[in-house]
Amino acid sequence: MRISARADYAVRAALELAAAGDDCPLKAEAIADAQGVPRKFLEGILNDMRRGGLVVSRRGGQGGYKLSAPAETVTVADVIRVVDGPLVSVRGERPPALSYTGPAESLLPLWIAVRANVRAILGEVTLADIACSKLPERVYKLAEQPESWTNP
Repeated sequence: MRISARADYAVRAALELAAAGDDCPLKAEAIADAQGVPRKFLEGILNDMRRGGLVVSRRGGQGGYKLSAPAETVTVADVIRVVDGPLVSVRGERPPALSYTGPAESLLPLWIAVRANVRAILGEVTLADIACSKLPERVYKLAEQPESWTNP
């Protein structure tokens, strides 16, 4: 699985909004400055997040962006799906739409298992978990394994 710059920036922006809370809308410029991301690129991402229902925006001097739901209910998977589409795809298709024959036949359950594991992590971790540095224990356990930090 590859995390695109778009998905990374979207999650980082959502975390800024989660940390700011409901009472304090943030301007795109403030989010971009805080996270060191290109403002114009971020504005497009925030518009996608607005169209996807993850954020709401208000114009004007007191305007800006804020999450449309509590950070405790928004998962990393929710954010990535809004800006990048399905979490796992093969050649641009979702695994259940694929079929293989012969020696490749076992690829389908492998891709389904990969998707299930990605969902199990990204669909469980909320913006509030990350913003409060309280990831689920199994995430910490996976990250503590030395092989998690090396590239084969």
